[in-house]
Parts: sequence; C-alpha cells; structure tokens
Amino acid sequence: MMSSHAEQPERFSVDSYLTRELSAEVKSEYSDGLVWAMTGASNRHNLIATNALVALAGLLRGTPCRVYNSDTKIRVRRLESTWFYYPDAAVICEPNPQADRYQDRPVLVVEVLSHSTRARDLDEKLNQYLSLPSLAYYLVLEQTTPRAVLMRRSSHGFLREVHEGLDATIDLPELSGQLQLSDLYVDVDFSPAAVREESHEAEYASPTDPPL
Repeated sequence: MMSSHAEQPERFSVDSYLTRELSAEVKSEYSDGLVWAMTGASNRHNLIATNALVALAGLLRGTPCRVYNSDTKIRVRRLESTWFYYPDAAVICEPNPQADRYQDRPVLVVEVLSHSTRARDLDEKLNQYLSLPSLAYYLVLEQTTPRAVLMRRSSHGFLREVHEGLDATIDLPELSGQLQLSDLYVDVDFSPAAVREESHEAEYASPTDPPL
C-alpha cells in the first residue's frame, strides 16, 4: 500500500546542526533547517581554490582583512531563517570573535563551480550571499576554462561581470587591488585530455539586483 504523502526530509535547528558539525566526519551545509552533506572535491577543484587563497593572501598583506579557507562557515540570516555555507574562500575584514565557528561579514566570497555544486552556487547561494550587507563581491570560478564571473555591488544593486582568459584582470577596489586569472589558474591543465568535465553555460537568476 502506497503512502498518501511523500516522506518529509528531517529538519534541524541551528543549535543541533552546529553541535552535529563538531563531531561530523563529513562537513554539511545548512539551508533553513535542511542539512546538505558535502562531497569530496576533485584535485582540479582544490588546486583552483588553493590558488585563490594564495592570491588573496598576497593581495591582503598589510591590510586588516584576511582570507579564510573552506573550513570556515559563513552564516546568513534573513528574518527568521538561517543558512550556513562553506565557501572555497572568503575575505573577512570585520571578523567574528575567534572562538566562533563561523563568520557573519564577508566582503568577498569565492566558489569554484563543479557539476555537483553549480546549481546551488548559481541560485540559492548567490541569492543568500548577495543578501549580506557586508558583501562587495561574489566570485565564481569555472574549472574547465579560465573564466570567472563576478557579482559586484554597485549603487544600482549587484552587477554581473564576466572575465575570460589567462590575461584577464579583476579589479577589486574595495580591497585596494586586483586578481589575475593567471594566478587563479596557475598549474591548471586545460588540455582536452585533462578536462573531463563537460563545460556548461549557466545563467544567473536576477543578475543585476540583489534579492529582496
């Protein structure tokens, strides 16, 4: 006999999620009560993420801002809902207390796209990150081609920029510097034999305005 209703996913409170994360063998992200287990990333993904950390660390040297790696959660709160994400990199200029296990005020968030994450990175996460008052930039990096898409805060909302090619430069005036795609993709092999993941063109929802 079939059930008359679909099984509902288990929902967790913020406190139970944070407690669970302390001893979890696999990290999970939190979306307003739902918990999403994270899968292991490819070597290519991790290389690009590490390149971004190194490039940002050099850019921020001598400033009060610091770059944090993918073990640092970013908390997003809107009305009575809460989200926790583990971005590949985040720049923090106004940090939470060091005893906290998350940051609330990122200036820049970086995500490296993959098949398993791109839908959430380009939809849910984009909308939630852009709701943060502190955020100036949301940067997503493709794996199979040197291509970066930047959501930049302006007086008219967030504007979408596409930067392609290893010669491209991304200006970040809020951080008083620039990122070179050649630095973000150093040692990444783009030969057809090395690139096994099919490239996908992904469009942003609401590309010019932050979510209401």
